[in-house]
Amino acid sequence: MNVFNSIDDCCHINNAVITLGMYDGVHIGHQTIIKQLNNIAQNINGESVLLTFYPHPRKVVQPDFKLELLSTLAEKENILKDLNLNNLVIHPFTKDFSQVSAKDFIVDYLIKKMNLHTLVIGHDHHFGKNREGNFEQLEKLSKEYGFNLIQLEAIHHEESAISSTKIRKALKEGNIEYANQALKYNYPLSGIVVHGDKLGRTLGFPTANLEVDSTKLIPKDGVYAVAVFVDNKKYLGLLSIGYRETVTNSREHRIEVNILNFDQQIYGETIHLEFLGRLRDEKKFNSLDELIEAMNKDKENAIKKFSSNI
Repeated sequence: MNVFNSIDDCCHINNAVITLGMYDGVHIGHQTIIKQLNNIAQNINGESVLLTFYPHPRKVVQPDFKLELLSTLAEKENILKDLNLNNLVIHPFTKDFSQVSAKDFIVDYLIKKMNLHTLVIGHDHHFGKNREGNFEQLEKLSKEYGFNLIQLEAIHHEESAISSTKIRKALKEGNIEYANQALKYNYPLSGIVVHGDKLGRTLGFPTANLEVDSTKLIPKDGVYAVAVFVDNKKYLGLLSIGYRETVTNSREHRIEVNILNFDQQIYGETIHLEFLGRLRDEKKFNSLDELIEAMNKDKENAIKKFSSNI
């Protein structure tokens, strides 16, 4: 997969079959569009192209808005690579660019600079200044400028259309099962291992404290079974998200993982996790003994339910 950091860098694409959008999470609906792009491109001796933007347009238009993204840019690139996309164009999103009209965007950018042959969009796609661009306008432009236009139907799961918004809602509710099914892969999380207060090791459950991307959506507080990837090896882990009220009065929100059958110093390293399932809610226990008992039960449940995933 070719990766370009601007529309201006990709002027030699042959018969470009383009889709555009943030593709946050690259869920099943997005994956269907990418497959369609690839099929069309093969049939016309062209190339499939996803045009996306960085930073996120919402952050430029509303600087104080707190982003909660399903995928970092690196995660998005990895997923798209696995889908055999030919070209990923990550165009800088600026205030000036946000003022480009839908028509000027299609003509000046997609047609003149990217050699647009076919545009493939989802069922509810809008674009351009104030999201004024819609399917009806695209139909008129396709006839006027001679490019093909294809609009795909929504992809459904559990009788409702899949969207990044619904997946975010599910994760905030701790519904990992729905999120993983709608994504068609296990929800990922990466973080740098930082020093903590090392309380976990005194309880028999040493943990790696993670510092994660501030724009990444963190699922609902609680305890989860996760797959942990360290130095290209895969381990089962127990991930705790929350405030650890049983052992501290601090209101510092922590993300920490106990990696089973693992005993290495990995401070400063970046490790990758995949959510396998939710084990329980976060809870304040009456004593450390109750906490240890619960953690042992978490470990037992994780091994029983998810060891086959490792």
